Amino acid sequence: MKTAAIDIGLKRIGIALNLQSDIVLPQNAIIRKNRNQAAKEVSEFLKEWKIDKLIVGIPKSGKSADEMTLRIKHFVSLLSFDKEIEYYDEYGSSLEAKEMIKGEIKQKRDGRIDSLAAKIILERWLFKNGVGDRVGF
Repeated sequence: MKTAAIDIGLKRIGIALNLQSDIVLPQNAIIRKNRNQAAKEVSEFLKEWKIDKLIVGIPKSGKSADEMTLRIKHFVSLLSFDKEIEYYDEYGSSLEAKEMIKGEIKQKRDGRIDSLAAKIILERWLFKNGVGDRVGF
């Protein structure tokens, strides 16, 4: 099964792919100009890679979790994707991504951190669903 994860932000959308059970690869992030443009680009990406399942990072806690959850679910409703979608807790993924590449990137807003956060979300999801037990996550 080909799986992708997205980390939806207000300015960038991080993307990661899992094409084989033991490899998760961050992809180039999509820079948001507006909702429709970003939804179109995400939809094209999912179609191009023939993704079977989409994991969407969603905040489960925090003071703006409810508002962000509504925004994220609205964005997902704009996607042209008729396969399975699962929401998964993104807690701490962006902070962990920033820590992982500390010193490599200085205040660049090109989306690498966002896609690394998507990679972390997807790895966590795979581990929770038993894939990580086989591949040593």
